[in-house]
Amino acid sequence: MPRPRRLIAALAATGLALGGIVGSVLLTAPPASALANGLALTPPMGFNNWNSTQCRADFNESMVKGIADIFVARGLKAAGYQYVNLDDCWAETTRDSSGHLVPSHTRFPHGIKAVADYVHSKGLKLGIYTSAGTHTCNKAGFPGGLGHEQTDANTFASWGVDYLKYDNCNNQNVDAVKRYTAMRDALKKTGRPIVYSICEWGKNKPWNWAPNVGNLWRTTGDISPNWTRMLSIINANSSHASVAGPGHWNDPDMLEIGNGSLSNAEQVTHFSLWAEMAAPLLIGTDLRKASQHTFDILSNRDVIAIDQDSLGKQGVIISSSGGLVVFTKQLANGDRAVALFNETGGTRTISTTAAKAGLKSASSYTLKDLWSKATRTTSGAISASVPSHGTVIFRVSAN
Repeated sequence: MPRPRRLIAALAATGLALGGIVGSVLLTAPPASALANGLALTPPMGFNNWNSTQCRADFNESMVKGIADIFVARGLKAAGYQYVNLDDCWAETTRDSSGHLVPSHTRFPHGIKAVADYVHSKGLKLGIYTSAGTHTCNKAGFPGGLGHEQTDANTFASWGVDYLKYDNCNNQNVDAVKRYTAMRDALKKTGRPIVYSICEWGKNKPWNWAPNVGNLWRTTGDISPNWTRMLSIINANSSHASVAGPGHWNDPDMLEIGNGSLSNAEQVTHFSLWAEMAAPLLIGTDLRKASQHTFDILSNRDVIAIDQDSLGKQGVIISSSGGLVVFTKQLANGDRAVALFNETGGTRTISTTAAKAGLKSASSYTLKDLWSKATRTTSGAISASVPSHGTVIFRVSAN
């Protein structure tokens, strides 16, 4: 993606933290306050079925329970993944006579509460989906939450739901802040802790208003498993680093690792930069069919630790030239996560220094490559040969 690279470099030299679209960074002010519900103090980690099943018939209670089983059996729960989230098509197309949402009798014959109970029995949490409009996004016409916020929030709480993804379809042109704030307030009134995910696609610049409305908010339209789309999302999401923090996160959409035709290098970049950007890590591949390689990427605990760092800083771009990009992310113990990202079509050497990455002055530094697990000592230089579309991510510690 093209960038105003000279301006980025010039401003980076002054110490400003920059993302791919400079104007957005300069216009984005830190939020005055954040949503104080005590939830999502690190970016949520879990699974969402949409990218793998959409509305196919195999999206049902058996599949959801099976995902919870896989979380436990394949080590994803132990690695930090917590939420098993339902997306669109879980409901009947009409409310009941009292105005309540009704789970699909075909997909969820025992109801959502029974599924939530099962997921909870595994030490995990359940998420659900609806839209801040009259209907959800699927053309079948499932009822949305607009005008039914308190009824639906109460229903979700009664079922034991722990996470709500609130979409943006069929919104009747009602002001976005009004629609999303109404559901925030409704969730709060239930008394149940429910993580609130605003899926507004970045249409109304949610980074300017969503930090005190939701726990996370989409910064772009939907992701897809191809390099061009992923790169555009990286560039857009990196522009809003200043507003992210514990309990309020930029959301560049679900993970496509294991989907489509992404190369190994592209999948490593995907996971590395989502961690560097303190993004939610929501698995979007069909875990029932996933390869060991996919599990290995998703379970890289060194990279997960960067995403889940308690300081809650989103990494920022400190240099970008000719498709060679350097991110740095401040970590709670004083380390930095330095990501060397190669957008180009060939292998390139990417370099920076510990000082430019924001580390304190020291006689030497330890670099741990979070994918190869190799460690080395340097007097300050940070450099690596990075494959096309690849990323090398180091944890850098002052000695």
